[in-house]
Amino acid sequence: CGVADLVTTCFGGRNRKCADIFAKNIAAGTPKAWDVIEAEELNGQKLQGTGTAQDVMKAIKAKGVVDAFPLFSQIHKIAFEGAKPETIIDMKLEKYY
Repeated sequence: CGVADLVTTCFGGRNRKCADIFAKNIAAGTPKAWDVIEAEELNGQKLQGTGTAQDVMKAIKAKGVVDAFPLFSQIHKIAFEGAKPETIIDMKLEKYY
């Protein structure tokens, strides 16, 4: 556990790989559901990030703190609510740092 794990996850992990496929398919006009990408790309392994993201969003909404997590909320909108991936670039985060 450490920096090497973080680098591997960010650049070569299954969540990053599948997110890349998800975004590229949306850009190409051929969107694929997460379960389809998982079945086609992971040879029986499971994505962990998608389920975790849904659970975290439920908790954030239940606590009423969605506005305190704008980046996570936008990622959730892209992954599960049909927002376009490029909307993450347009976010105004200045008030959060």
